[in-house]
Formats: sequence, C-alpha cells, structure tokens
Amino acid sequence: MSGKLGELLTEENLITPAQLQEALDYQRINGGRLGSSLVKLGILTEDEIAAILSRQYGIPSITLAYFEVDSSVIKIIPMESALKYQVLPLSRVGSSLTLAMADPTNVLAMDDIKFMTGFNIEPVVSTESSIAEAITKHYGSIEERERKKEFEDLANFIDQGQTDSIELEAEDESTLNFAALEKAAEEAPIIKLVYYLLTDALKRGASDIHLEPYEKEYRVRYRVDGVLETVMQPPVKLREAIISRIKIMAKLDISEKRLPQDGRIMIKIMHEGKKKQLDFRVSVLPTLYAEKVVMRLLDKESLCLDMTTLGFEPQSLEKFQSAILKPYGMVLVAGPTGSGKASTLYSSIAQLNKPDINIMTAEDPVEFQLPGINQVQMKEQIGLNFAVALRSFLRQDPNIIMVGEIRDFETAEVAIKAALTGHLVLSTLHTSDAPSTISRLMNMGIEPFLVATSVHLICAQRLTRRICQECKVEAEVSPQVLAKAGFTPEEARKVKVYRGAGCSACNNKGYKGRIGLFEVLEVTDELRELVLVGASALELRKKAIEQGMIPLRRSGLIKVMAGLTTLEEVLRETML
Repeated sequence: MSGKLGELLTEENLITPAQLQEALDYQRINGGRLGSSLVKLGILTEDEIAAILSRQYGIPSITLAYFEVDSSVIKIIPMESALKYQVLPLSRVGSSLTLAMADPTNVLAMDDIKFMTGFNIEPVVSTESSIAEAITKHYGSIEERERKKEFEDLANFIDQGQTDSIELEAEDESTLNFAALEKAAEEAPIIKLVYYLLTDALKRGASDIHLEPYEKEYRVRYRVDGVLETVMQPPVKLREAIISRIKIMAKLDISEKRLPQDGRIMIKIMHEGKKKQLDFRVSVLPTLYAEKVVMRLLDKESLCLDMTTLGFEPQSLEKFQSAILKPYGMVLVAGPTGSGKASTLYSSIAQLNKPDINIMTAEDPVEFQLPGINQVQMKEQIGLNFAVALRSFLRQDPNIIMVGEIRDFETAEVAIKAALTGHLVLSTLHTSDAPSTISRLMNMGIEPFLVATSVHLICAQRLTRRICQECKVEAEVSPQVLAKAGFTPEEARKVKVYRGAGCSACNNKGYKGRIGLFEVLEVTDELRELVLVGASALELRKKAIEQGMIPLRRSGLIKVMAGLTTLEEVLRETML
C-alpha cells in the first residue's frame, strides 16, 4: 500500500514529497503501514486517509462504531487473519462477503481470504484504529483468548484423566472418606487447576477469588477493580477435591467442614520474566451445599505507599499529613470493607517510619509485612485480641500504635487512653462517613469528653474505578442530571464528563485501576464543643462543611471533572 497510497496523496497535493519521505523513514524505523505513520506524525488524520481511498477506488467508507456485526459472520474469518490483514467481516449475502479493510488495495489479503472462505470479497474502507477496536470487541483480546484456550485445554485434560477417582459427592459429610478426599486433592489435574486459578487472578489484576458452590453448579468469580466477574464454572464433581486442595495448601483441616476456617497460601511463580511471591489470605465458610472459599491476593508490589497518589484533594491531604505528624492523639480511617482503609494506614506508617521511632501494629490479619515495623497478628482462639495487644504495647515503649480495627468498647477505651497518654494512635472503623464515626464511638460507650479530646482527625473513604486512559472519550450527560448529582448550576453547564469506550488495555471494560474518594474531617475546637454537648452526626457534618471539609460526593465530582472516573461510579459509591 505504501507506494500506491504515497503516490495518491502527493498527486492530490494532500502531502508534500518531503512529508512523504518523512513518513517513509518513520515507517522504516518503526514498522507498520504508511497511513499509520502519517497519522502518528500528525500529517493526516485516519478519516482523511479513509476518505481519499474511498473516493479514489469507488469503495464505500463506513464508521464501524455504528455498525452491528452478526457473531456468525465474525466466525467466518479467524482472529489471526483479521489481525494480520487488519480486516473485519461485516455481512454475508449469498456468495459475497463484505469486508471492512484499512487497506482496500491489498489484493494479497483479499485473495487469501477468498481462498480461505470460498466467498467473493466486497471491500469497504474504515480507519485502522476502528478496525483494531472492532477486532478486540468482537473476537476478544488476544490475552483473553489465550487464557480461555488454556482453561479449555485444562478442562479437557481433567475430563480425559482420572475423573472417576475424583468424584466425591456424598449425601452426608460423615460418609465422606477423608483419605480418598486427600488423595483426590493431590491428583495432578486438580493441582494444575488450583495453580491456574491463583496465577490467572494475578494476570487479570484480581484482588479476590470466590469459589461458590450451588446445587447444580460450581462458580468461580474474580473481583477486578472492585467488581465481581464470573471466569469459569468447573464441573461440580470436582468441587470437594478443589476445596481440599486449597485447604491443604493453606494448612487447614480438610476433615472440618462444619466451622469456618482461615489460613494463608504462599507460592512463588515466574511472572513477566522475574520471580514473584504470591500471598493469599484464605477464608473457608460452610454454606448450604458445600464450603465457599474466598482468597484475597495480597500483592506487596501493588501496595501504594505514596500518599500523594491515593486520590486525596490537596487541602485534604495537607490536613491528614498534619494530623499524623502530631506527637499524640487519634487518627481514624472509616469506610466499608474493601474501601482501601488498610492502604491509607500503611501509607501513613510508611511516611512515619524512621529509625528513631517505635511503631507497633495490631492486625487481623497482617496483610503486608513492612520492614522496621513491629507487627502483631491477632489470635482470638488463644485470647490475643486487639484490647490485649494494645495493653501489651503500652509496656513496649511505643511512639505510634496502629490498631487494625476498633470493634468494641474495650478496644476503643484502651486506644483512647493510649492517645491521651502521649501516643499517636491510628485505627479504622466501619462507618459510612466521617461525622458518624464520632457518634459510633459514643454509641460504643465512650464518654463524649474523651472522644472530643483524643480524636484529631477522621478520614472516610471509598474506592471508584478509574477510566481507562487508552480509550477515554467524552460522554454526553445533560446539565439537569449533572446538577442533580451535586454539581453547581455553573459547573453543570460547563463540565465535561468522560467514560471508557473499551479497548484491549482494559479488556473492553472502560475502566483500569481504582482511585480513592476522601472525606477528611479535622476536629477543631468548634467541633469539640458540639461533641461535648451531644450534637448529632448531621450537625457535625454541617459544621465541618462550613469549615471546609470536602464531602465524599464532592470528592467524587472533583475526580469526574478531572476525567479520572465516571459519574456512574461516583453515584454508586456516595450519597448527597
């Protein structure tokens, strides 16, 4: 195409010979098509090239984004050929196949596809990028196909193997032969399947693996960027063997099926050319049909310890950092499970960690091991809980204490006393927003004067999915909807809202990664007075906003305006 397209464009005076030579040089160094090189150099747009080819050769030009393609037509051409020639089958009428092409002059491609399919080829022109996006959309990403093929091969291997010896269904747990169960768990196909699940979760960027038993199916789901998605459904007859294999790896009792169990799996793998240690926190829970297993991937390399990248607004970050640098008092992080509280606390500790400071943490479980920090794992079964650990910490000459979670009056009481006796205490609570955290402490039985004097700052947070920056496009949202979401009338008229169109980089989801929304309440003297007189969470919230607190919803809207997340994500995670 290079020669023909280059001649055509210079003849039409759309590019100069010098520009053509520049593009040819670029193509020689970087590869690809001449048209793509012209676009990357900013000489022409893809639409201009498509229009020229359409006009010159009398071939229709189409926009693939508005074209619905029948899945049965897609199957006519293999994905490998579609990628090789940058083509997409659109429709079939009789013996003719309509083919979208970035290069309609590529006779070799048309001959090859005609020979392969037996159809006469009717070409139409489309841009190279739109064809690439359509291939990803209709065929699925190459990585996804490879994963699917890998699992299909594994399933076939299991089906062809010794599946009879693995079939361990029983009406009553007492009838299960646990020796046979353990033997089945050591079968090569089961080992391979469980290993595949653990490593595949890493490849997909999953935070959790859910193995869920139902009456007639066994479902495996991954939580990716906070959202669960079904990835496979292994045969039900393999259920007991899979659960037993995971229990063995997590050093749990395979004969105990009536009570919940918690454990840990640590394996080493080669990932992207280097050795990587995977650490999974395992929770096994008896359900109606069998045990449900949830495994949380604790990837130390993905832990973000830089507070400036978590998503704090500048003024909120300044307040938070000022609070954790105080010599004593309490800083609380609030939010539901999976809202990123642990990451915020670890980031705080990493910032405070210095050779002359003694930092002690009580965690259940210890998610990440940090050098220079004295971390203690809670063991409720032998009486080591947060309150007991805190009392022991006070005899260990600490400067900073982190408590994984304040769950009861006893823990709250010891933590507040520690904060009032010269220690900085960091902890978390499960509350919906920052002001209601104060009410929660008082509902636990803590006196208002103790809360008012000990708590310096409360940070409530949520996690929303980031828009994929590779496929970010502007979204059309009416000013009325924006105003209803919380934007001011002026902002609603001017703001630009974005969404992810879906591409190979984000597996066609439009989202990649997550970002935090933060509500930082600094406990000022005026707020302390309100706490002492027993003000409600609503009154505290109103006063905090007057003093400059950015609520969770506003934090989300700021990120929508910055093009970091979508309005739907913010509405899903926050309330006005």
